[in-house]
Amino acid sequence: MSLPQQPGPSADGSAPSAGAGDASPLNPGVAKREVWAWAMYDFANSGYTTVILTAVFSTYFVGVVGGRAPWATLAWTAALSLSYLLIMLTMPTLGARADANGSKRRLLYTSTIGCVAATLVLTQAGPGDVWLALAAIVVSNYCYCVGESVVAAFLPELARPSALGRVSGWGWSFGYCGGMLTLGLSLVVVTLAEARGMTAEHFVPWVIVVTCAVFALAALPSFFLLKERTRPQADKPEALHMLKRLVYAWRETGQHFPEFRRLLMCIACYQAGISVVITLAAVYASEVMGFTTPQIMLLVFTVNIGAALGAFSFGYVQDRIGHKPALAITLCGWIVMVLVAYAATTAPVFWVAATLAGLCMGTTQSAGRAMTGALAPAGRLAEFFSLWTFAVQLAAVIGPLTYGLVTWGTHGDHRLAILVTGLFFVGGLALLSRVDMKRGLARRPAV
Repeated sequence: MSLPQQPGPSADGSAPSAGAGDASPLNPGVAKREVWAWAMYDFANSGYTTVILTAVFSTYFVGVVGGRAPWATLAWTAALSLSYLLIMLTMPTLGARADANGSKRRLLYTSTIGCVAATLVLTQAGPGDVWLALAAIVVSNYCYCVGESVVAAFLPELARPSALGRVSGWGWSFGYCGGMLTLGLSLVVVTLAEARGMTAEHFVPWVIVVTCAVFALAALPSFFLLKERTRPQADKPEALHMLKRLVYAWRETGQHFPEFRRLLMCIACYQAGISVVITLAAVYASEVMGFTTPQIMLLVFTVNIGAALGAFSFGYVQDRIGHKPALAITLCGWIVMVLVAYAATTAPVFWVAATLAGLCMGTTQSAGRAMTGALAPAGRLAEFFSLWTFAVQLAAVIGPLTYGLVTWGTHGDHRLAILVTGLFFVGGLALLSRVDMKRGLARRPAV
């Protein structure tokens, strides 16, 4: 499906000047309630990453299920890496089929049900149930990543090219609000449970149930109001083997969309650092700073507040100054954050690092998704956003696994591990300098 021809972004990806026909940020025929329904999916699934991957279950696995064994952090990161590897291998094929069959909505529904069901299995994971917990995490995170990729592919259908930054920012900021709601409800559960003398083994299953309930209920507007605008293709492309499809898509970016390929390389690099923050921030706070479970949840709550504010406000800045400069600013912010976290020996300084991480997280993820939407060819959105997912998941394999290997090889030196993480942001900034938005935007309308 080709998008309506609207005034596109300027050479650097910023919005056109006033009076260029950009009265509304939405494409013709797109109602505000549909954009709200699309953003509600970000609202719904953010609780999974906030509570399960970041704040609660990650530390629960290392401390309770794994019994604080030397291999526990590595096992956690290895399970996540496996799920990301599976996404990398299968998502390009799933995306291409969704485009060919006009079935993005159906794939979104299926992945949501799978994520909620597998997450509920985690309620049965107690001390020593390592394999059960790892298997459930692999499945639930795989399904989460499928949904994250598919819902992102709706963005260019909803927003005008000149408003991709702000509309993407609306979704990310609303999503962090969902993460804060889920985390807030979970904090109530933990506080009441600890007041009654209950241990993590007893209250974490209830936290998981709350997370699943919020996910399932908040995703309903997306299921009912989000429209499938891609029409099934009469001449469907050959259903290639998943590895062949991946190789084919990667080669095509090199031949016809070189700037898109450079962007993918940049995203893969800096997202490796972000993945460390998402999946291991709570572990770092617990093992290095000595934070308790309620303190960690409050810390993550603060990160989400900063992320929501950053994603919402910076989306407008991004459309004004351009995608590339906006992303460069946030990557510099990440480098500062890593240095502050590495140097932090007291809680107040670490809180400063957490606030910086939140502000940078929302802006970076929103900017990356908007840049992908700006350079992806119309009619192949699910397939090209699956390549974006491939880059993000490759990062999610490399980043946390690198962190886990550093802590394992240094007998638990988390400070060195976070310092090594900063190299990913430095590399992302260097790779971003090679992305020519003017050339990439010039190629896109011709497809």
